[in-house]
Parts: sequence; structure tokens; C-alpha cells
Amino acid sequence: MATLRLSGSLPALPSSWSAEKDFLPLSTLTPPTSRALSPVGPHFLAHARRKRHHRTFSEDEKIQAASAAKSSSPEQDDAEISEDEDPMMLQREAKDWKTQDHYAVLGLSKYRYRATEEQIKKAHRKKVLRHHPDKKAASGKEEGDQFFKCIQRATEILQDPMRRRQYDSVDEAADVEPPSKSDVQKKAGNFYKLYAPVFRAEGRFSKQQPVPELGNDKSTKEHVEQFYNFWYAFDSWRSFEYLDEDVPDDSASRDQKRHVERKNNNARKKHKTEDSARLRKLIDDALALDERPKKFRQEGNKEKNKKRLDKEAAEKAAKEEAVKKKEDDEKAAKEKEATDKASREEGKKAKEAAKNAAKKNKRTIRNAVKDAKYFADGEATPAQIDGALNDADALILKLDNEEIAAFTAKLGGKDAKPLKEVFQAERTRLVEAGTVKEGELKSLA
Repeated sequence: MATLRLSGSLPALPSSWSAEKDFLPLSTLTPPTSRALSPVGPHFLAHARRKRHHRTFSEDEKIQAASAAKSSSPEQDDAEISEDEDPMMLQREAKDWKTQDHYAVLGLSKYRYRATEEQIKKAHRKKVLRHHPDKKAASGKEEGDQFFKCIQRATEILQDPMRRRQYDSVDEAADVEPPSKSDVQKKAGNFYKLYAPVFRAEGRFSKQQPVPELGNDKSTKEHVEQFYNFWYAFDSWRSFEYLDEDVPDDSASRDQKRHVERKNNNARKKHKTEDSARLRKLIDDALALDERPKKFRQEGNKEKNKKRLDKEAAEKAAKEEAVKKKEDDEKAAKEKEATDKASREEGKKAKEAAKNAAKKNKRTIRNAVKDAKYFADGEATPAQIDGALNDADALILKLDNEEIAAFTAKLGGKDAKPLKEVFQAERTRLVEAGTVKEGELKSLA
């Protein structure tokens, strides 16, 4: 575009013009008004900074200007972006931009999705100054513009928030490979050291920020539960549009465009499903190797186990007590049965002995009647013999076993007279007791 420049100057004042007669004030100035102003926003921060360091306005402005100049100096750019360029990368073709590492092209490999807009701008400026075709030609170096086009394409994608997010979704260089089970089990504490970077890298896809940290062996139960609940309900913004096949231009048929779009949609869904399965497996593997949930379950079950063990112990004690009581009852029953049996045997023996003794005593009484010559003064007649024996049997029936034994003990010797006196005394006792009437036992009177 052509630029038109006009040269000229204002006309000079007439020689007769003077400020005293030709400059007339239209009005007077109003009196000044004093107002109290409160600094807000960045002005408040500047005010607080000046107060803290006891600076004047001019001193603070000089210091801030020097700091800004230092931060924007080329040395600072070189300190932030200092990656050496791979010779193979310099030979890339611009048409292969979709497979290139945009962060590596700009020298931001160590930052990747964490790179700020300011860092991307600085990296772009540095690369342009180094690889611009005009500068290369001026320096006498023969270098095509392919890598310069790669730089432009990388900057174009990374400075567009939507396209950068699409690229970050498939940036495998930012992923951290999960550790193996053997690596985790080699040493105590390896789990937290090896898995924490993995979850931090995966956390870049979370719609919900901040992402909870993995923690360590001293983490609380609430923290661990919150961590795994977050990841099992992980809400990812990750998409796979960057891997789409290019849709044909306007010259292609509508059916061809729709076919490619359907193909791309199906591929995105497949990638999304595979990524969800991969993330779920990662969480399952981590949970299986994490000792904290097991510890919390054991601690949580201590009280439950204690109650269960106490209940089982009480039930066992009750059963043992019941068994012991049953055994004691059976033992007591057996002992009582044995005692009763022994008592019965003893009673039976005693009864048998008493019966035998009674029989013996009765025989003794009958023999004593014979020794007393049947209570006759001379030779006893058959009638006297029958009467004496019948009276002796009647006497025996009037006495119990103890009385028979006591009576038998009094019968001693073979003399008839003492024996008859004993019988007469016993009859007299029975008569007095009312057991025998006066008319009974006449032979013994």
C-alpha cells in the first residue's frame, strides 16, 4: 500500500498580535477540591508494595520497569526454552504436520500441556528469529522453508485453545507409563512414588479441578475413599478429533463427506471406549496394590470382629456351661441312683436280715416253750402242748420284730420255771398295754 506524505506548516501570527490584548480568558478557574481516594485492583497492590518497602512513586516505577525489562529479555527466553533441536526434526515435511510433535517443534517438550500462552509466544518468536527463510538466506545457509512452516503450524495449533485441547488429548509424550507389579513390590513406599506421577498425568483430562493427590501411607481413610471415588467417577474432557480423517473439500460429493464424518465419529467412540477401559484397569491395578484400603478394612473390622468373637466366646461359654451342667446333672443322677440302689440293697439286706432274725427269734420262742415244758406242772398232755404252742404263736403275732428281739434276749437257759416267768411277765406287759385281753393266752398266765 502506497503512503502519501504532505509537508506544510501553520501560518505565522500577525506581528501586531500580543497575549495581553488578544488573549482573553473566557472564565476563571474554580477553587480546588480535595478528595480522599482509595486504591483498588492493581493500584491497591502497587500502593501496598510501596508501603511495605517504603518507596516513593518514582522509586517503585523504576524498580518495576527494570523487573519488566529483565523478564522480557532474550536471556530469559533462552533460559526457559533451551532445548536442542533434533537434526531429524529439521528435515520434516510441512505436509506431515499432523504427525509432528508440536511442543518439540517449539522447544517446549518439558512443559507440554503445562506450557503457558506467554511461553508459546516466546518460543515462537525465538524459533522464527532462528529459522526464518529470509534470515537463513541472508546468513548464507541453504535451508528450505519446510521447518519454518512446521513452526507456524505448531504455533497456530497451540495458540488455538480448542485445537490445542484436541492435540493434548492424543499427546502420548505427556503420558506416564504405569509401573509393573514387581516394581511396586520391590520396596515399601514404591507404590506412592511410582503411581503418583501416573495419576497426575491422567488428571490433566479431568473436567473437575483440582484433582485429588494419591497421598501416602499416612493418608486418612476419608482421603483415600475420596481419591478412588473421584477416579471411579472420573469425568474426562478427552476427545480424539485430532485423529480424524480429513473431510474432503467442497468438490467431493455429499455422500463421501457423510461417510468420512460417520467413520470419524465411530473412530472417536472406539478411542473413547478403549481409553475408559484403560483408565479403569489402571485404577483397578492401583487399588489392588494399595495397602491402605486393606489396612482400613482391618481396622474397621476390629470392632466388628471383637463383637463377633465376644459373641462366639459367650455362646461357647454358654454351651460349655450347659454341657457341664448336663454332665453334673447326669453325674448327680447316677450318684443318686447308685445311692438309692445301695440304700435299697441295704434296706433289702436289713429287711432280709430282720426277717431272718425274726424267724430265728420265733424259733427261739417256740423252743423256749418246749424248754418250759409247755407251762405244765408235770408231764404235758397233748392238749396242753397245743394250747401252749398256739399261745406262743399268738404272742409272736402281738409283737413286732424289735419287741420279739428284746423278748428273745430275755429267754436264757433251759429251766422251765424262769422261762415260764419270762412268758408270764411279757403277757402281763401286753395286757397292761391293752394288746392282749385278759381271757387270751391262758396257758401263759
